Amino acid sequence: MICEVIVDISSSEIDRVFDYKAPSDVLPGTRVLVPFGGKTTEGFVIGLKEQSDVPEDKLKEIEAVPDPFVAISMDRLELMHFMCRKYHLRKIDALRLFIPSKMRGGGVRDIMLPFCTLTDDAEKIIEKLSSRAKQQIECVRYLKEKGDFSAELNKLFGSAAVSALKEKGYVKTEEVHVKRKPEAAAFEAKKVLLTAAQQAAVDRILASDKTEVLHGVTGSGKTEVYMAVIEEVVKKGKTAIVLVPEISLTPQIFGLFRSRFSDAVAILHSGLSDGERYDEWKRILEGEAKIVIGARSAIFAPVENIGVVIIDEEHDGSYVSESNPRYDAKVIAEFRAKQWGAPLVLGSATPSVETYYAAKTGRYGLLELKNRINQKAMPEIEIVDMSREIRLGNRDILSKPLKTAMEDALFRGEQVILFLNRRGYFSYFMCRDCGYIAKCESCDVSLTYHKTENRLKCHCCGKTYRMMSCCPSCGSERIRQGHIGTEQVAEEVAKRFPNAKVLRMDNDTTRTKNSHKNILEAFKSGEANVLVGTQMIAKGHDFSNVTVVGILEADYSLYLSDYRSNERTFQLVTQVAGRAGRGEKGGKVYLQTYTPRHYVFRYASAYDYEGFFGKELNSRETAKFPPFAVIVRVLVAAAEDAEAKKTARGIYDDLTKFKKEKSDAFIYFQGMKSPIERAQDLFRYQILMRIGADRFDGVIDEIYEAADRYKNKKNTVFVEINPQNLN
Repeated sequence: MICEVIVDISSSEIDRVFDYKAPSDVLPGTRVLVPFGGKTTEGFVIGLKEQSDVPEDKLKEIEAVPDPFVAISMDRLELMHFMCRKYHLRKIDALRLFIPSKMRGGGVRDIMLPFCTLTDDAEKIIEKLSSRAKQQIECVRYLKEKGDFSAELNKLFGSAAVSALKEKGYVKTEEVHVKRKPEAAAFEAKKVLLTAAQQAAVDRILASDKTEVLHGVTGSGKTEVYMAVIEEVVKKGKTAIVLVPEISLTPQIFGLFRSRFSDAVAILHSGLSDGERYDEWKRILEGEAKIVIGARSAIFAPVENIGVVIIDEEHDGSYVSESNPRYDAKVIAEFRAKQWGAPLVLGSATPSVETYYAAKTGRYGLLELKNRINQKAMPEIEIVDMSREIRLGNRDILSKPLKTAMEDALFRGEQVILFLNRRGYFSYFMCRDCGYIAKCESCDVSLTYHKTENRLKCHCCGKTYRMMSCCPSCGSERIRQGHIGTEQVAEEVAKRFPNAKVLRMDNDTTRTKNSHKNILEAFKSGEANVLVGTQMIAKGHDFSNVTVVGILEADYSLYLSDYRSNERTFQLVTQVAGRAGRGEKGGKVYLQTYTPRHYVFRYASAYDYEGFFGKELNSRETAKFPPFAVIVRVLVAAAEDAEAKKTARGIYDDLTKFKKEKSDAFIYFQGMKSPIERAQDLFRYQILMRIGADRFDGVIDEIYEAADRYKNKKNTVFVEINPQNLN
């Protein structure tokens, strides 16, 4: 038998199958060690055949099979081929997504520890022991009830007593596999009675084999629908995948599912240790875990016989990978669901315009949850005109209505959430005299000041710089500081409300393991009464004692140079507002803006998604943006500006010729420098195209091929479909 092997080397030159002689028991999907280029290299068997075109005397043999299991099932090998076709990926780049990264190269393995049990009846052993051997007798009595690990016995009874029992043959040890388990948030296990609308959604999903959009207002009980569907799926012996957008949501939803489904739940996300991720992956592979919860990469989990795939907060941009390999988890989820004839559920209070359009036009099913559970009212959203606040003499971060509401809520022992989608202390450092703006040496990005570190930081590459006391260009001390960030908001709140305990949740405060979970649990338990944060706090969290929510600088995302800016602002406002009034006390939201009459805020304050969707859809149809067109970006980056420019020019010229042949397909076509001209010491150029939605399939392969022709070791070239940002 001949094995078709993809070697574990990222190179377009060797992105093909290599034939090797196979041991009799090797199956497709097995990880192998093979001789390649004069050394031993890892690879994956993706197929078997009877004969090879390579002469028998030149055909090499597989050296070893490092795993006692098949790492990648046939359905995921099929997925690999689909991804390579759709995204023009190298096969190895797709295959690497299917196993824990540290598993490659033997970086992580099973933990085996010595486990002790008695060799005979406890009373018989005690009769044979000297009455003075008290620790040995206590150890035997302990082991009578249950076995335990050697290390624990040594702590309890001393290593001398344990060793003596082993030497006398009264205690035996065997190596057992110990699994590393991630922590989950604590929840009380309870099964709620579904509303009629929830039950109707559950019944419809269970009867479906296509994509269903679950559009439910915040607090309408979408998670209960998910769990009810999964309960039925698991009863039938099938499995489920649940994707969540933010790592901060994962401990909460994991704890909720664990309380209902116990050890049948596994979790996969980047915050796990290498060992935890490997052990969770193995539990899924071996069928111990039937339900997988995680961020984007969990869609590649080794589950089979899938009964449902659920994507919560489906509108979130984090489901699209913006690094190599680039892919859209929603597209992958749809493919995996179809492989098993399972429904894909896209849940959100604010579905993306593209998703809702697909539901409205019949491509997807549409399920609605229009009311909060127990008919609780949606919190009132008061729009606060910050221009008027300034005219009245208030230049503070917090408007007068918000400050008053916070004072009242804190006096009553209630909690407050303040949302600002910008971390740091202030967002830029500018000289008032010469106009100098402090920028990163490696990126075309202004630096953000972080007061706790007293450093300027680049949010693109992470580089930090010493804070400046004067302008390095002209020496002036007249420095202007830019927009406020969460760090400054938290400091100001602590000053204004000295008796309040303030927590901050953003990328800077959640770098350590379990930091997301610890902050959320501290706030939920009442250890703090004000939570300041970025979009990490916007979605999914259920805090019953939060009665006041403040949305600061709501205009910030409204004027970004992105066709999705209106949509994203509406989504953020709606999601953040949904954190208020989830308990018995009700709640109110204060939306601070300099453009109070903007239609986004008008629709958001009325929770009118349909109204917003209709207006936004009309605008996009007129301007020919998605869903009526597809945006394609070819992004070129290189260490030398000349190389980046030359590569971009070559691709642009080739596509210009192609555009003449397919002129009716292209709505927009333009080559330019990237808005961030330099990032992480790489110069960047881009070619932007808008292609009619009905013509996209006929031109995308040629775009990929043009990009592939100019790839070399000096540059990187990516093709992005409807990119999440155009920076």
